[in-house]
Amino acid sequence: MLDVIDLVEGDPRVQVVFTVPPDVFNHQVTRHLERLGALVLPWHQAVRERFDLGVAASYGGLHQLHTPLLVMAHGAGHGKRVRPRSHGGPSLKDPAVYGLDPQRLTHSGRVLPAVLALSHEQELAVLRRQCPEALPVAFVVGDPCADRLVASVPLRREYRRALGVDDHQELVVISSTWGRDGLFGHRPDLLPLLMNQLPAGRFRIAALLHPAVWDAHGHRQIRAWLGDCRRAGLLLPEPTEDWRGVVVAADHIIGDHGSVTAYAAAIGRPIRLLPDLRMMPAAGTPQHLVTVGAPRLDPGEPLLPQLASPGRLDQQAVMAALTAQPGRAGTLLRRVMYRLLGLVEPGRHRQADPVPVPFLPSGGAR
Repeated sequence: MLDVIDLVEGDPRVQVVFTVPPDVFNHQVTRHLERLGALVLPWHQAVRERFDLGVAASYGGLHQLHTPLLVMAHGAGHGKRVRPRSHGGPSLKDPAVYGLDPQRLTHSGRVLPAVLALSHEQELAVLRRQCPEALPVAFVVGDPCADRLVASVPLRREYRRALGVDDHQELVVISSTWGRDGLFGHRPDLLPLLMNQLPAGRFRIAALLHPAVWDAHGHRQIRAWLGDCRRAGLLLPEPTEDWRGVVVAADHIIGDHGSVTAYAAAIGRPIRLLPDLRMMPAAGTPQHLVTVGAPRLDPGEPLLPQLASPGRLDQQAVMAALTAQPGRAGTLLRRVMYRLLGLVEPGRHRQADPVPVPFLPSGGAR
């Protein structure tokens, strides 16, 4: 969201305000925005005002806003399926793709977005099948996060230095999405296993946990659960820290079906997944390519030999599934935003910037 807002935020004709709808996972978001110095309107006030443009990366409460809406995914495209019901109703054999379904995109027969930003033409085909009434507002813009990752790859050494990773060390990054199907929910013992089995002088280990993991359990609880690992040298970025520099710095990614694993594969990082993760992403998405193609990591076997022979995915295929407009997402999104604002777009859009170097508080040493 901040990447996209940056496309118009410097224009003196535009005043940007933020609001956070009620949600069980949102209680830290307002605090983070205030730390950034953003002007934050309470939700109850925002739904009474009128705006020239609203930008949203989630779907809760959109029907209450009085503004033309630009709606986009908050991860690597639309790879997640709506979870089938376990009781109380029918269970679909082919669950809908989340975010491209009428439940998210319409309200009382009205299509909510003025523009639905998509990363790939394949999403148009899903939209045509699931919610054809939204096709007229769909626009393939690519993926701004992927563009910034590509721009960041040349700074890999700087990111590693900022994380305290020496040239002779290998950085193992554990990435977990949220919920019981995520790596952390499925195998919380994996981090201690890695810390115990990987030689301390040769390896550094970092954990990237989905913000919903932090908010569901509480930041204090997460730090307590991982206290021994942190004292042994685990790098544990806060959910407000930009995770992309950590991924660029990585030598190995151990992940799940989440977006971070897909982004890492798209820039060529060696990937391993845990076996028996139950969630299968939508076919043809980058998450699906990673889930079906990445080699598995067996926690019951010695971990070091498994990391020593990492299989590689087809990086180009994952990137091609991730974005149909490589390097152009910022340009296309900026054009759409100014059209919705009713303003003449100023100047030329700059290229995607590298992400900032990670900042982590000093902790234990390995």
